[in-house]
Amino acid sequence: MSAADPVRLVDLRESPLDVAEVLAALDDPSAGGLTLFVGRVRDHDGGRGVQALDYSAHPSALDRLREVARRVAEEHDVLGVAAVHRVGSLAIGDLAVVVATTAAHRDEAFRASRALIDTLKAEVPVWKHQRFDDGDDEWVGTP
Repeated sequence: MSAADPVRLVDLRESPLDVAEVLAALDDPSAGGLTLFVGRVRDHDGGRGVQALDYSAHPSALDRLREVARRVAEEHDVLGVAAVHRVGSLAIGDLAVVVATTAAHRDEAFRASRALIDTLKAEVPVWKHQRFDDGDDEWVGTP
């Protein structure tokens, strides 16, 4: 990536995610707006208590995430794009995904970040396995 490349940080990782790392990757004096979305593991889903969950990723997931980030950068007037998704076992409250964009103005940063998280969820093959309080479990996002 060159210094002018707006895709600044894209990764899948088993280690805890760090919002400060994403913010640092997007540091740019030209950016008047930075929009950040943090997805966390919640303690419920569909009226049921969730104990924990696991994220699994297809071997192509990182390449697909890079493609999504690149497409968002091309379709929006942004200065920077970052997307990091967790895989492995997560506990309630853990960060599952962090996405952010920077732009000269807030409106474009908001639109780009919304497109980034929505497209990531729709197109990147990362699957969630939830374990419920009642002992049941469920896979989410599998083909």
